[in-house]
Amino acid sequence: MKFTTQIVAGAVLCLATSVALGLGERGTPIHQTTIYVSPDATSPKLAQAERGHELIVLETSRDWLHVEALLSSPRRDPEDEEEDADQGRTITGWVLGKDVIRVSTPNGDQIVFGEAVDSEDQASRVHGRRGAAQDAMRLYYRMADLFPNSPLAAESLYRAADDRWQLEKQDVMSRPSAKEQESFLRGQIDEHWMKELMKKFPSTKWANLAAFHLIDNKLCGDWQGASKCPLKEAEIYEKYVKDYPQSPAVPEAVYQAAWRWSALIEIYKTEGESKKSDEAKTKATSLAATVTSQFPQSDWGARAQRLLYLMGQDIPTYGNAPD
Repeated sequence: MKFTTQIVAGAVLCLATSVALGLGERGTPIHQTTIYVSPDATSPKLAQAERGHELIVLETSRDWLHVEALLSSPRRDPEDEEEDADQGRTITGWVLGKDVIRVSTPNGDQIVFGEAVDSEDQASRVHGRRGAAQDAMRLYYRMADLFPNSPLAAESLYRAADDRWQLEKQDVMSRPSAKEQESFLRGQIDEHWMKELMKKFPSTKWANLAAFHLIDNKLCGDWQGASKCPLKEAEIYEKYVKDYPQSPAVPEAVYQAAWRWSALIEIYKTEGESKKSDEAKTKATSLAATVTSQFPQSDWGARAQRLLYLMGQDIPTYGNAPD
């Protein structure tokens, strides 16, 4: 019994030592860092770990960390081995500890978030750092992954998803299929990252904004002068306002619905539906007035005021019109 107790005590001591040393702890580089064969800067180089790549600490040696580096972008499905193979590889080697922000690093969440913001700023500059946009996406995602309880986690995951969404949207809308009337006839923007955010941080303003992005996949391409698309889209935006009344995107959603109803004023006339045209004008006026009264200082309030003026002067807002 005494022998067994000693074994258990020894195991507990080893576990405590591993925890104290941070073995198995996860982290990420905040700048490009070199992975070496051994804890020596003169040893052969194995690879480069970029900002936001995931590192797992296997052991430590003075100023060095022996890590398993996952040199891939965040995966949509951890069990998707084929996708993982396409996106990157796993390297085991040594990196300088000062290059890595670990879960135990004081203010680590703010440091990684700050590096992501800086990378995003670099990406916006004409002569910014090459690959900065990808760095920002990885860093934002990794920050939320490493520090899920941080006050910045939801925003960080949203920024990662938003950056990815904007890039994919630009690609989808640049294709000839983007002009198809029905949304399902064109490529769809990957919704996984937005839905992951909504699942992990429900009922937050970031989840509400993610839900607003999803509307992009439901919008028509070319309306082709028919009432079907603007009517459907107006209803989608109105439903969003009903489902997410606290969302920061509400002013835009109400305006977008108002503008579509204003477009229907002329479209219904071409379809010989004068009564529906009048009803569309009433609906558009009501929605636009809601934006100007509830959000007067916003850009959408000013645009809604303009919309009211155009309708009041019987200036068409669709077709050979100002919009």
